[in-house]
Amino acid sequence: MDNQNRSVFSIHGITGMLIATVLLLSILVGLTIWGLDVQQEQIRKPYKLENIEQVKMRESKSLDDFRKDVK
Repeated sequence: MDNQNRSVFSIHGITGMLIATVLLLSILVGLTIWGLDVQQEQIRKPYKLENIEQVKMRESKSLDDFRKDVK
């Protein structure tokens, strides 16, 4: 009994592969464009510290060890 219902161009064959490839490439292009837009927006509005004296410095053990090695 032969299967006469085979089709190379069914959604599970070449057409399905092409649809999936085009979909993934369009998602890739969309995310790339979105990422570039976000980067360009952040370049135009850089982060600025208004009052740098209020920024607290955190000490850590590794920083203390580094200072001992430098001395």
